[in-house]
Amino acid sequence: MPEPTIGAPAPDFSLPATGSQTLSLGALRGRPVVLYFYPKDSTPGCTQEGLDFQALSAEFAALRAVILGISRDSVASHEKFRAKQGFSFDLLSDPQETACRAYDVIREKNMYGKTVLGIERSTFLIDAGGVLREAWRKVKVKDHAAAVLARLRAL
Repeated sequence: MPEPTIGAPAPDFSLPATGSQTLSLGALRGRPVVLYFYPKDSTPGCTQEGLDFQALSAEFAALRAVILGISRDSVASHEKFRAKQGFSFDLLSDPQETACRAYDVIREKNMYGKTVLGIERSTFLIDAGGVLREAWRKVKVKDHAAAVLARLRAL
């Protein structure tokens, strides 16, 4: 699938999430959404990224923004990860890569000398009207959550 386009409607999806719920992007209209894709629960970079978003969660909430993390891990794995790290935001399970492919985050990666398909760490900022306003690809975790918050404030 092609990359979603800045200024166009963000691709909708419906996925199982923590808290025994199913979340869809369309149901969140009226609020900005920070959608971050990460490779794997409980790995160092993914843990730090989640902790960074959590540290700023009150500031995102003050702007009415919803933070959602997505990976291919199971809901059960997400529940453990979320509880252990104290995340107040939901994590969505995408084992079929529905949202991952809609946002074009599945990329070839080199793991221990083998080429595998995996999630490229990426974040998308969607405005209250459901329009994609910003995309960050090949995200480096350090200072990323703060950069997303700054861009949200500029909307």
